[in-house]
Amino acid sequence: MASMRGFVETPDYLVDLMVNRLFHDRRPSASDTLLDPGCGTGAFILGVLRWCDREGVHPPEIHGVDLDPEKLAAAKTLINGHGAVHLIERDFLLASESRYEYVIGNPPYVSISHLSENEKRSYRSAYRTARGRFDLYFLFFEEAIRQLKPSGRMVFVTPEKYLYVESARELRKLLASLDVEEIELVSEDAFAGRVTYPAVTSLVKRPTSRQTRFSNRTGELRELRFLTNGNPLLHQMNGGGEEQKDAPRLDEVCLRISAGVATGADSIFVKSSASLDRSLRLDAYPTVSGRQLSNAGEELRTSDVLLTPYDQTGSLRPLEELGALGEYLSQEEVRARLLLRSCVKRKPWYAFHETPPMRDILQPKILCKDISPAPRFWLDTQGSIVPRHTVYYLVPKPGVDIHQLAEHLSSEESCEWLARNCQRAANGFVRLQSSVLKRMPISDELVRQAAELDLWRVRDPSSTPYEQSNSAVLIGVI
Repeated sequence: MASMRGFVETPDYLVDLMVNRLFHDRRPSASDTLLDPGCGTGAFILGVLRWCDREGVHPPEIHGVDLDPEKLAAAKTLINGHGAVHLIERDFLLASESRYEYVIGNPPYVSISHLSENEKRSYRSAYRTARGRFDLYFLFFEEAIRQLKPSGRMVFVTPEKYLYVESARELRKLLASLDVEEIELVSEDAFAGRVTYPAVTSLVKRPTSRQTRFSNRTGELRELRFLTNGNPLLHQMNGGGEEQKDAPRLDEVCLRISAGVATGADSIFVKSSASLDRSLRLDAYPTVSGRQLSNAGEELRTSDVLLTPYDQTGSLRPLEELGALGEYLSQEEVRARLLLRSCVKRKPWYAFHETPPMRDILQPKILCKDISPAPRFWLDTQGSIVPRHTVYYLVPKPGVDIHQLAEHLSSEESCEWLARNCQRAANGFVRLQSSVLKRMPISDELVRQAAELDLWRVRDPSSTPYEQSNSAVLIGVI
């Protein structure tokens, strides 16, 4: 039922721009075939007919495919019985033997979270692009390319995120084997009432050695190259050129680079240490959120704690062994709130939404906020703080000097690299992600430290996390 969801009507001006791209330097003939997958109410079909009428050429044979009978009925009314148009009610993502000289469209945007388990399994078995947290438009790209004849041209408008999100790596690998002629980032609000950050992608189904013309929203022109390993293109999009292939990476000197703990109910698990009942202190770790880092100056003192039903190995403790914490979590109102979380379908009702890797978290580490005007880093040299889900944490490997690593991350060179490679959130803020941080270039000296030195700091496991922190952890900003 793919094409019944994620439908967004394409405005006429954008349709006309895309049709002009589709027929640039290759005018269609009556013997050609054209596909509009997920055609909806027929905006692109009408755009093709407008172009052909204006240019005085016979339209190609047009196939509009959609699974929604109501939208097809609306398209049929608007097209008014034109003989070149054939509307087909079926799921585009089911196999087809049809092949086309032209493909144009606006595929549905449907994230994996809105698909059933059966759909996920089916798509993963049928499509190479259905990997990780894929979006349905990745699959439309793949299927449309499959149905495109050799040397045929395709123009799609989709979210720009396929150019850099990790889940689209297989799609970028696929595009690296084709002639992606042009990518234009169009206005963020091109679709009325929605901010979609759209990109118009034009490609020809043939191998090529030339680069892709790229235009950003300020009109700057650049050239991009899709890499066969599927690496993100943000670095190139932001003017950084192609990344060095053999440069050492941050993940080579870190045990873990991850987002912090997601409880699914911070109002239950996060408390102020000042008002915390003494009986709960044995299970309370000092904690920090992204908002607290945003408001921090050169130093941060956190007085919040995270009530944690896990031991220091990351194993969920039996409820009957939690003592006062178990009694608190079992209170009627508290338990009812925890039962509302989606994670209880697959794990005990008092567990966190995601299992915390406590062995790694309770190490000296570097912290940074997930979204901020510019990247900033703090040190947790005691290794006692538990970051929450709006904070990223980096745990160096044994032997790596954590202060030297933090200085490297905060250097002008590293900040420039992050600016070129990170996604942008609202107001131009930088959005950090573990997949980007892992690829950050680091110095050969830090790599040597990871291989040769053994200066890992060992904490005393016999003391409680509350005693180690004394309810306030000092984190120095780098």
